[in-house]
Amino acid sequence: MSSPLSKPQIIAHIQKSLNYTVFDSKWIPCSAKFVCLGNFARGTGVMQIYEVQRGEAQLIKEVEKPKPIKCGTFGATSLQQRHIATGDFDGNLNIWNLEMPELPVYTVKAHKEIVNSIDAVGGLGIGDGAPEIVTGSRDGTVKVWDPRQKDSPVANMEPVEGETKRDCWTVAFGHAFNDQDRCVCAGYDNGDIKLFDLRNMSLRWETNIKNGVCCVEFDRKDINMNKLVATSLEGKFQVFDMRTQHPTKGFASVSEKAHKSTIWQVRHLPQNRDIFMTAGGAGNIHLWKYEYPAQRSKKDSDDVNVGVAGTVNLLQNVTLSTQPIASLDWSPDKQGLCVCSGFDQSVRVLIVTKLNTV
Repeated sequence: MSSPLSKPQIIAHIQKSLNYTVFDSKWIPCSAKFVCLGNFARGTGVMQIYEVQRGEAQLIKEVEKPKPIKCGTFGATSLQQRHIATGDFDGNLNIWNLEMPELPVYTVKAHKEIVNSIDAVGGLGIGDGAPEIVTGSRDGTVKVWDPRQKDSPVANMEPVEGETKRDCWTVAFGHAFNDQDRCVCAGYDNGDIKLFDLRNMSLRWETNIKNGVCCVEFDRKDINMNKLVATSLEGKFQVFDMRTQHPTKGFASVSEKAHKSTIWQVRHLPQNRDIFMTAGGAGNIHLWKYEYPAQRSKKDSDDVNVGVAGTVNLLQNVTLSTQPIASLDWSPDKQGLCVCSGFDQSVRVLIVTKLNTV
């Protein structure tokens, strides 16, 4: 029988109130600093850099931008430069040098409407191949950008003529385990999940989870696809085992109804790919562990491999706020350190204990 104290604890270490709506918060790699992105009430964008010092978050830098900033990622930069790529309400993709954030080092009008989601791979020593950024927008398109190439995307996944444009809410890279292979997963407001193979420029797999897809993430970007978590509007999330794709049944999955409201975010622990955290619309955070089945695949009646889903165990949960937690980011350097922001206009630094014992 395990005592309550032997389980991981989620501790709210720092809470900082902000004077703007914050949409995204990200740790700056190899530092005790994080970036907050959002918009002021007057309709302009804001980027703030905080440093964690002696149990407090000290504001180091603040810059105001013409358009509200929705999302950001460090995934395509080098550890030396640590440039952040952001998507804004006007459809622009910008890359900023945080030492001199007045003007972007790269800018492109990526979409006709708001950039809802951004992800990147090939930087920070994660994922083989070129640095690439993927953006998903309300205009229904998913585009892949190479920051070394100006103006035009290297890939553009859009609905065919006559097809209705669905709002793309979330994008994620995966399968970048060598120079050639790379996949992008996109989730849409109607419950569609699409997996695009960038090597063959084809749609590899699609499914529908009956509810708007708020967030998708692979457990690791730089390995042969292993697991994918998709979260949705009505408090459900699904974990797909991505190792075995059946010709008709697709990937095996396990579904869990966790929160009473929308699950806005899912983030896998960088130091352990089987532990992940979900953030919900009621201001709560859940910590999960995925347990693999004894055998991850079996033969069906036609002697074709079909995947076997595992199980999901709740390790811990905590309510931080009355408002949705809209962003979540684990520190890549310090296990258990996490930053999250919510629509209560505040950012929190969390410490999750005992992650090495679960």
